[in-house]
Amino acid sequence: MTAAPVTDAEAVTGEARAGDRRLPLVLRNRAFGAVWLGQVLTQGAVRMFQVGVSWWLVAYAVQDAGGLASGLFMAVCTLPAVALAPLVARAVARFAHRSVLRTAAAGAGAAAAALALWAQGSGLPVAAVYAAALALATCQAFFDPCLTTSVPELVDDADIEAATGFELSTQSLAGLGGALLGALAVDRAGVAGLAAGCAAAYLSAALLVATARFRTAAAAPGPAPADGGAGTDGPAAVPGQRRTLRGILAALPYVRRILICFTAANLFTAAVFVIIPLYTRSVFQGGGGTVALLEASLGTGALIGAFTGTRVPGRPAVAGAYCLGLMAVALALPGLAPFRPVFAGCLVVAGWCAGAVSVRFVALFQRLVPAADKPGFFAVMQAVLGASLPVASLVFGSAGDHFSPQTLCLVQGIGLLPAACALALLGRRHPEPAEAAAESTAGADADPDADADADADADAMGVGDAAARSAGGAR
Repeated sequence: MTAAPVTDAEAVTGEARAGDRRLPLVLRNRAFGAVWLGQVLTQGAVRMFQVGVSWWLVAYAVQDAGGLASGLFMAVCTLPAVALAPLVARAVARFAHRSVLRTAAAGAGAAAAALALWAQGSGLPVAAVYAAALALATCQAFFDPCLTTSVPELVDDADIEAATGFELSTQSLAGLGGALLGALAVDRAGVAGLAAGCAAAYLSAALLVATARFRTAAAAPGPAPADGGAGTDGPAAVPGQRRTLRGILAALPYVRRILICFTAANLFTAAVFVIIPLYTRSVFQGGGGTVALLEASLGTGALIGAFTGTRVPGRPAVAGAYCLGLMAVALALPGLAPFRPVFAGCLVVAGWCAGAVSVRFVALFQRLVPAADKPGFFAVMQAVLGASLPVASLVFGSAGDHFSPQTLCLVQGIGLLPAACALALLGRRHPEPAEAAAESTAGADADPDADADADADADAMGVGDAAARSAGGAR
């Protein structure tokens, strides 16, 4: 039996598709490009607001307890992602994703616009800024996990890693753009100008999301996983039955251990956002330009890490442990060498580590988590990873009023080392999820297909060359 000859039309179509594949994902997929740009605007706005207000509190609004005020502000900014995780999971699972994204962006734009109008009048109370920060963080708590969950509705299965890279690079772009604009905007236009810029970004993002077309889950292309969608780290989700947030993590033991390691690490990495304005004021005696330089250094490193994370060799847990160790050294060094170039360079390195680790693990989670559990999982992931952020902000902010920023840098670096060691032990003592699944089913199958197991493992860990090729350098 011979194969049917390929017609000229089919050949042209195949060449056209191959040509499209060579384009960056955001250009060949307009829907994803619009939503991705919307995320750039929303996260850029919230980062600009955080950097700007942190500097405003330390330099202008609070003189005697600037560290505590800044730490409390950052705690307010991170609290909604933790407290609202169950509500976010239900909303993302129940409502159309485009509606959730559009409503979150529009709500944040309205809150920022209201603050801008208030700040135009007489003295702006600090409590009003805190309230606006809480509103923006609440909207962002819905936006971020909803976008991560909706990636399969926007791209083909082969583009998931590339889409994840673009999505995670958003945080780096936001850190870079927000860092450059936040403190400078406060120095030149005050909180009113800062809030007006955030409002414009949020409302533009809402318009972009409204123009994008989302596929329904049933219509999304791509073969069904052989394991029923459970990946390799837990049992398949029962169709029509949605697990609780605790049940989702209970079914994913390998993922749960990774999240615990990074939650512990976040107790110390999150402190950098409190330390930067304190270091600028008391050590460098600088202004908003210095804050912008340091924040931009951190954002630049994270952006480079997001684009190169797929090329970091090794299994995710082991590679993540090495990155955390390198980050510990980079964050501690400014405690010994208080110079601008040293601090800026160390922040570039620390940002690269954070960006590379995020790409490796979020792409892995996209493959391992069942489709039915993704709305709940990414909400609970955000909550688990963010649980330590309010604590870190308050502790390091309060300590900043009693200890020097150099001391805080040393504590930050030393505190990261146990998390790095725990992640290294996890990677060495426990097999990767696909390998564990192969071991557990070896006795049940009389004739297991070794090649299929190898392919499954490559899929679960496939955040390397395939992503780079499909995105044409998306990292």
